[in-house]
Amino acid sequence: MNGVARFLDSDFVYGFKRSPVAIMSALVVLLVLIGAVFAHYISPHNPFDLASLDLLDSLKPPFWSTDGDPSFPLGTDDQGRDVLSGILYGTQISLIVAVCAIAFSLTVGITMGLLAGYFGGVVDALLMRVVDIQLTFPSILIALLVDGIVRAVLPRDMQAALELYVIVFAIGISRWPQFARTVRGSTMVERGRDYVMAAKVIGISGPRIMLSHILPNVLGPVLVITTLNLGLAILDEATLSFLGVGLPPTQPSLGTLIRIGNNFLFSGEWWIAIFPGVTLAAMVLSINLLGDWLRDALNPRLR
Repeated sequence: MNGVARFLDSDFVYGFKRSPVAIMSALVVLLVLIGAVFAHYISPHNPFDLASLDLLDSLKPPFWSTDGDPSFPLGTDDQGRDVLSGILYGTQISLIVAVCAIAFSLTVGITMGLLAGYFGGVVDALLMRVVDIQLTFPSILIALLVDGIVRAVLPRDMQAALELYVIVFAIGISRWPQFARTVRGSTMVERGRDYVMAAKVIGISGPRIMLSHILPNVLGPVLVITTLNLGLAILDEATLSFLGVGLPPTQPSLGTLIRIGNNFLFSGEWWIAIFPGVTLAAMVLSINLLGDWLRDALNPRLR
């Protein structure tokens, strides 16, 4: 309890309470998380249940329109699926892909950054040249390339079952260089500290020094870029799905919903694409604003 009281009385919480942008962003992110986690319980319909779909319910406008139906608050698509339910389930899938991809990027990036920063020399030069080469290409192009290669290698009968893992790997492998470069720079600073020198003198092994001593001291910057890259990973997934190389229509993420709605955007059924698009924009913007505030809050020079 004392720890909780100290945290609530800390400069971090005080700065959060004094920032309306951070509070609003956190509320939006919290609302999105609740909707995604409890989509199965709060969505009006199950968009995956084909037996419950009725083509007579297709292309219904939002409930406030003249022909709207209160049982479909945000309208329906061309298959009669409820748009609100699709957004809730689609947000869940988008967040799962983004979180898993960033977790993969974080693991690879931290490992490579620690190795490069701690050992230096040839190890540092080799790993950083790989990072430099990959950073010359946009992450979405790397993800497209990796996705295409993996799909070409996998047997056709396995592609459908592994599509989620493929897109997680494609996005994750495209974003690890940012983590590696950040961790490498912080590790190069920390390896010259007295506590690292003392650990070497008493015979502690290199891996234990990196994991137990250096890693906890470089997590501040990593936490910031993790938040920022989470929003970018959501956009990457939406872009891949919009281009038709992401998740299949049977697992509709926000990008898939926008792609489906784009076919009807200029025929008057604007709600099919607009509402998923607004949800995606609000979610990514809130995560990025929260990441910006977190960067400033953890930077002692800006206090």
